[in-house]
Amino acid sequence: MTSLQTVKALAALAHETRLAVFRMLVQAGPEGLTPSALAELLTIAASPLSFHLKELSHAGLIAARPDGRKIYYSAEFATMNALVAYLTENCCGGEACAVDAVPVGCCAP
Repeated sequence: MTSLQTVKALAALAHETRLAVFRMLVQAGPEGLTPSALAELLTIAASPLSFHLKELSHAGLIAARPDGRKIYYSAEFATMNALVAYLTENCCGGEACAVDAVPVGCCAP
């Protein structure tokens, strides 16, 4: 991941609603959620939700998958893992870190 991609991802996540949407999609797993399900779960109106989904998508953090008349959004786990890897690269001065950067059992590529 480049520094420019990192800045775009962090900028997209630097909003309370977008962070909540992204976390909800991470929890939903690869199957993802429809915008209507996201709106209901997070009590967000459709118009601002659409804007936030677009911002997360442009940052490469989520992807849309059409399924008939519905669109499912899901987290881009590879991008998420690359972002965490970029942020923790050379962590702890090259020594082993005391804490895992990614929770155990989370986000397999």
